[in-house]
Amino acid sequence: QVQLVESGGGLVQAGGSLRLSCAASGRTFPINAMGWFRQAPGKERDFVSGISRSGGSTYYADSVKGRFTISRDNAKNTVYLQMNSLEPEDTAVYYCAAARLPGLGTDGRSYDYWGQGTQVTVSS
Repeated sequence: QVQLVESGGGLVQAGGSLRLSCAASGRTFPINAMGWFRQAPGKERDFVSGISRSGGSTYYADSVKGRFTISRDNAKNTVYLQMNSLEPEDTAVYYCAAARLPGLGTDGRSYDYWGQGTQVTVSS
């Protein structure tokens, strides 16, 4: 099994930055793509960003393109999400996800493992 633990969430003012981390443990060798999703109150979970196993391919939702950057350190089994120019609309619980198969799926069904989530709140 693979366990994912997110950290780095918190409260920030609009225009500020946060860096989320997601550490994988357990049987990490089958992990290929990793991604970040978010769920705002009363809304469905949405894709935010994904990254290939090598880190050479990344993909972003239009709403965060140019503001968020995903990266990963395979030696540490960790994926990061650098979030800049945060907006109140970015307020949500952010979830890390990992997939056994390659490919940068934007559908949550493409991912096999999920973290518990970390709250990000952006005040106006």
